[in-house]
Amino acid sequence: MTGERTPPETAGPRRRMRPRRRMRPWRLLPTPTGTPFTFAYAAVLLGTSLFVLFAEPGVVASALRGSSTDVAHLAHTPVFVLVASALWIDGGITSPFAIAFLVVLTALERRIGGRRTAGVFVLGHTVATLATEVPVGLSVMAGHLPESSLHRLDYGISFGVAASIGALAGLLTPWPRWAVLAVVGGMLVEDLVEFTDPMTSWGHLMALAIGVGTWPLVRRWRRATGPSTA
Repeated sequence: MTGERTPPETAGPRRRMRPRRRMRPWRLLPTPTGTPFTFAYAAVLLGTSLFVLFAEPGVVASALRGSSTDVAHLAHTPVFVLVASALWIDGGITSPFAIAFLVVLTALERRIGGRRTAGVFVLGHTVATLATEVPVGLSVMAGHLPESSLHRLDYGISFGVAASIGALAGLLTPWPRWAVLAVVGGMLVEDLVEFTDPMTSWGHLMALAIGVGTWPLVRRWRRATGPSTA
């Protein structure tokens, strides 16, 4: 025994320094391999948006009317119009919901996978649509609304995007989570107060709440998928 002590840095296995994560802004956008669902869906939406811009106005109007999730269409071809209505962007590719679609669905798909992201989107789109249109049909039957309300033009991705925002918030750390919900929720409430389109505004708030309601599921899916590389 020499009484010498092993230096602390050699006494055991050295701690490995974790590599510093690089900021990769391009991963905010969908890619064919990283986020195939969002990428393919965005391509379809780009195609329909170009159709709206360049096709004859009468043809566009007819296509939108045929895709509308109004009460009359939901009563006869519910599955068709629920799918068709989600192939259009109300307001075009420059609308806030179009931009949110790219960023939010990309982030959500990188965390829980494509099929589950599609499930969240479809859930919000379907439930919020039915929750806003069924009361219209009942009000017409009760005589509180005119029959023209059965043919109300209703299409777009906004309900699905709102639900996806609510779901993604549950995967964020507390401060960003509540900041996102406060900002988005505040904007949706402001739209409702303005009373421009109250049915759609209520639908947006319900879709956001639906997304929040998926937190237990999306958190479980996130653990099963593993840490995001986004």
